[in-house]
Amino acid sequence: MSITFAVRGEYIQLDQLLKATGLCDSGGAAHAAIAEGRVTVNATVDTRKRAKIRPGQVVGFAGETVEVVAE
Repeated sequence: MSITFAVRGEYIQLDQLLKATGLCDSGGAAHAAIAEGRVTVNATVDTRKRAKIRPGQVVGFAGETVEVVAE
């Protein structure tokens, strides 16, 4: 399944994106998923909790795909 997420401003942090889309219930769950290498950014594993995700990037987690677009 694919989710489209409109970001306000220049970027959103990876951990915040996972919470905002409902893929993680809490910041702690998002941090754990990222640290465990279960999150991809543009098909590459990214373990930076506060990675800046900008419009045009695609985040993958738990079989879901989040396409980030400008608001």
